[in-house]
Amino acid sequence: MPHTRIEVPYTRYLDPEGRPLGPLPDWVEDGERVVGLYRAMLRTRLFDQKVIALQRTGRIGTYASSLGQEAVGTAIGSLLRAEDVLLPYYRDTACQLLRGVSMAEMLFYWGGDERGSQFRDPRVAEDFPLCVPIATQALHACGVASAFKIRGEHRVALTTCGDGATSKGDFLEALNVAGAWQLPVVFVVNNNQWAISVPRRIQCGAPTLAQKAFGAGFPGEQVDGNDVIAVVERLRHALDQARHGKGPTLLECITYRLCDHTTADDATRYRSAEEVNQAWHEEPVKRLQSYLVGRGLWDEAREQALVAESQAELQAAIAAYESSAPREPASLFEHVYARWPQALAEQREQLAERAARRQGGKDHE
Repeated sequence: MPHTRIEVPYTRYLDPEGRPLGPLPDWVEDGERVVGLYRAMLRTRLFDQKVIALQRTGRIGTYASSLGQEAVGTAIGSLLRAEDVLLPYYRDTACQLLRGVSMAEMLFYWGGDERGSQFRDPRVAEDFPLCVPIATQALHACGVASAFKIRGEHRVALTTCGDGATSKGDFLEALNVAGAWQLPVVFVVNNNQWAISVPRRIQCGAPTLAQKAFGAGFPGEQVDGNDVIAVVERLRHALDQARHGKGPTLLECITYRLCDHTTADDATRYRSAEEVNQAWHEEPVKRLQSYLVGRGLWDEAREQALVAESQAELQAAIAAYESSAPREPASLFEHVYARWPQALAEQREQLAERAARRQGGKDHE
C-alpha cells in the first residue's frame, strides 16, 4: 500500500521585519492587547538577562534561559484561564510570569529552594512546578486531563516541552492515551532546533514533529513560534477544541534557542556563529516591536518606561530572595515520600543532629 503524504498546516502572520503577510485575526485590532503581549515578552527577556548575571556571580544555581523563545510562553500565559492547569518544563519563564508566579518565587526555584514551587497566587495554585526530567510532564498532563473529563469539567491541561522531549517514550505514550481517550489536553512543543547538543535534523526522521499527533488520532500543526500573533491564534483554537470536548491538539512552535541550553552549557562547542546570527533575524521580540512601532502603538519613551518598571520589579524580587532566611536542613527530605520510609529515618535524624550541633557552635562564637 503506498504511503500517503501528510500535509501539516503551518501558520505565520508577521514576517521577520514585523510586516503583516496578509489579513490578521480580528482580535489584533485591539492594539492594547497586542501591546500587552510585547510587554510580557520584553519583561521575560529582562528577567532572563538578570538571572543569568546572578548565576554567573554565584547567587543562584543553573538556569535555563528562554532567549528567543519568549513568544511561545507569552501566548500560553495570555490564554490559559485560572481554572486550567499548566504542566510546564524548565524553559517556561514567560508563561509562569503571566500566570502569576512571582519573580521572587522563580529566583527561589533556580536557587534550589522548594519555596519556589509553593505559588502564593491562587490563580496558579494547581499549576505544576517546572519539570526538569524530560517529557514526564506529558503523562502527568494526561492524568490531569483525565480527571477533568471524568468530572465533566470544561477545563484544559496544557503541557510544554522541547523538541528533544518528543523523542522520549513518555511523550509518545502521552499522545497515545490522549488520542485514545480524547482528553482535554494541549501539547505545545517548543521546537528550538537543539536538544542540548543534538540538532533537530538527526533527532527524528519525520519532516515535522507535529505529525506525531496523527498516529495518535488527533490534529497536529506547525506555527511560527517567533510570531506571537500566530501562536496566540492557533493556541486559542486548540484550547477551544479541548475545552468543548473535541479532544487534544499538538502545536509545534518553530523557534530557535539563541542562548546556551542552560548556564552549564557552552553552545559554541556544537553550533556555528553564522547559524546563531541568522536566527537573530527571526527573533520574536524585535519582530513584534517593529509591528507595534509601525502601527504607532509603541515608541522609545514607552520602551524605556517598561525597562525601568521591570528593573525595579527585578530588584525588589532579588532583595526578597536574598534577604530570606535559609530553610532548615531537614527540609531537604520534604516532598520526597508521601510516607517516610523507616530505612531512611536514621539519615534524617543524623542530619538534624548535625545541624543542631553546628548551630550550637555558632551560638557560642
